[in-house]
Amino acid sequence: MKIMIRRSPDAGLSIYVPKKDLEEPIVEAEHETLWGGWIKIANGWVLDLPQMAADTNLPITINAKKRGESGGER
Repeated sequence: MKIMIRRSPDAGLSIYVPKKDLEEPIVEAEHETLWGGWIKIANGWVLDLPQMAADTNLPITINAKKRGESGGER
Protein backbone atom coordinates (compact mmCIF):
# COMPACT_ATOMS: atom_id res chain seq x y z
CA MET A 1 0.00 0.00 0.00
CA LYS A 2 1.19 3.53 -0.68
CA ILE A 3 1.93 5.54 2.44
CA MET A 4 3.53 8.88 3.15
CA ILE A 5 5.93 9.18 6.09
CA ARG A 6 6.57 12.62 7.52
CA ARG A 7 8.04 14.27 10.59
CA SER A 8 6.11 16.94 12.46
CA PRO A 9 7.39 19.00 15.39
CA ASP A 10 4.53 18.08 17.75
CA ALA A 11 3.72 14.46 16.74
CA GLY A 12 7.15 13.17 15.68
CA LEU A 13 7.02 10.59 12.87
CA SER A 14 3.64 9.78 11.38
CA ILE A 15 2.19 8.06 8.34
CA TYR A 16 -0.67 8.99 6.05
CA VAL A 17 -2.54 6.37 4.00
CA PRO A 18 -4.38 8.19 1.18
CA LYS A 19 -6.71 5.30 0.22
CA LYS A 20 -7.96 5.03 3.81
CA ASP A 21 -7.70 8.77 4.62
CA LEU A 22 -5.82 7.62 7.72
CA GLU A 23 -3.14 9.51 9.60
CA GLU A 24 -1.45 7.85 12.57
CA PRO A 25 1.74 8.41 14.57
CA ILE A 26 4.50 5.82 14.47
CA VAL A 27 4.75 4.38 17.99
CA GLU A 28 7.46 1.74 17.52
CA ALA A 29 10.10 0.86 14.93
CA GLU A 30 12.38 -2.13 14.44
CA HIS A 31 15.27 0.11 13.34
CA GLU A 32 16.11 3.64 14.43
CA THR A 33 16.48 4.64 10.78
CA LEU A 34 13.07 3.02 9.91
CA TRP A 35 14.18 1.53 6.61
CA GLY A 36 14.27 -2.20 5.94
CA GLY A 37 12.30 -3.15 9.02
CA TRP A 38 8.84 -2.88 10.50
CA ILE A 39 7.00 0.00 12.12
CA LYS A 40 3.96 -0.05 14.38
CA ILE A 41 1.44 2.77 14.23
CA ALA A 42 -1.01 3.92 16.91
CA ASN A 43 -3.98 1.94 15.56
CA GLY A 44 -2.01 -1.33 15.95
CA TRP A 45 -1.06 -1.94 12.31
CA VAL A 46 2.46 -3.28 11.67
CA LEU A 47 3.96 -2.26 8.32
CA ASP A 48 7.11 -3.53 6.62
CA LEU A 49 9.15 -0.75 5.02
CA PRO A 50 11.55 -1.06 2.08
CA GLN A 51 15.32 -0.84 2.45
CA MET A 52 16.47 2.75 1.83
CA ALA A 53 19.40 4.97 2.77
CA ALA A 54 19.46 6.07 6.41
CA ASP A 55 19.60 9.73 5.35
CA THR A 56 16.47 9.56 3.13
CA ASN A 57 14.66 12.91 3.26
CA LEU A 58 11.13 13.15 4.64
CA PRO A 59 8.33 13.51 3.69
CA ILE A 60 8.40 10.58 1.28
CA THR A 61 5.78 8.38 -0.36
CA ILE A 62 6.67 4.68 -0.44
CA ASN A 63 5.12 1.24 -0.84
CA ALA A 64 4.72 -0.53 2.50
CA LYS A 65 3.29 -3.96 3.24
CA LYS A 66 0.81 -4.45 6.03
CA ARG A 67 1.65 -7.59 8.00
CA GLY A 68 -1.01 -10.26 7.94
CA GLU A 69 -2.55 -8.87 4.75
CA SER A 70 -1.17 -11.32 2.18
CA GLY A 71 -2.66 -14.49 3.64
CA GLY A 72 0.42 -16.35 2.43
CA GLU A 73 2.70 -15.83 5.43
CA ARG A 74 3.96 -19.10 6.91
